[in-house]
Amino acid sequence: MSTILPVAQRGEAVLTLIAAPVAEQEFGSIWLHALADALHATMLERNGVGIAAPQVYISKRVIIAASRPNLRYPDAPEMDAVVMVNPEILAYSETQILGEEGCLSVPDERGQVLRAEKIRVRFQSIDGTVLEHEFSGFPARIVQHEVDHLNGVLFVERLSV
Repeated sequence: MSTILPVAQRGEAVLTLIAAPVAEQEFGSIWLHALADALHATMLERNGVGIAAPQVYISKRVIIAASRPNLRYPDAPEMDAVVMVNPEILAYSETQILGEEGCLSVPDERGQVLRAEKIRVRFQSIDGTVLEHEFSGFPARIVQHEVDHLNGVLFVERLSV
């Protein structure tokens, strides 16, 4: 049984920091595997479709994107959970889409946020393999939202009025 971690809430300092990169010697480590497992379990427990390490008080550049239909996002497309270490968005489409977002760190608040429809991301796996992947639609929104967390930005700072 994986650990369910407490989730930092808006106003807590950890959510405003720029998260530190995961260092070379940390790849493949027991703690990084445990962090990924705990992030995934915490996200599932709270009906999230993504989560970032700073949301569980760990200021490291680790996110999970895991779109699937649930109570909070009934129309979300199904995708396998992807753990991204040190993610970097390399390219954003010119086309942007307005869509509803919520956040485990900002419960009971949703809002419309303009995001790129497609993105290209370079990241590392837990074992350090460098990968590149293109995301579009809702999964692209999740990745952009979670990368914002790594840079100390909450979705409420991006709300379209």
